[in-house]
Amino acid sequence: MKSVFIRIGGTLFVIATVLLITTVPAHAQTGKALFKTKCAVCHGPDGRGNTPMGKVLKIPDLTSTAVQKQTNAQLMHTIENGKKPMPPYKGKLTQEQIKSLALFIHSLKKS
Repeated sequence: MKSVFIRIGGTLFVIATVLLITTVPAHAQTGKALFKTKCAVCHGPDGRGNTPMGKVLKIPDLTSTAVQKQTNAQLMHTIENGKKPMPPYKGKLTQEQIKSLALFIHSLKKS
């Protein structure tokens, strides 16, 4: 009986690990795709704001220390509520999509 529980527990552990590993890239891909369609026009594909629109609007560099040190919650708040000149995305994107964008922004690094 004990070995049945060990096998079931081991199987559940493997399933949970696989789910965790496959969900993280899904978030990153979702965030990357959303960033490309919703944010890159101003922020640029690398997040540095080095675009014609970004220069005109003085868009902050998302790879900067000031942005990168923000928590996911802080970034999500900015995405949801906007920050002039950026429009709010609350009601336009789901919480999951907003979270994916915050996670993607944290993946941007200065090089």
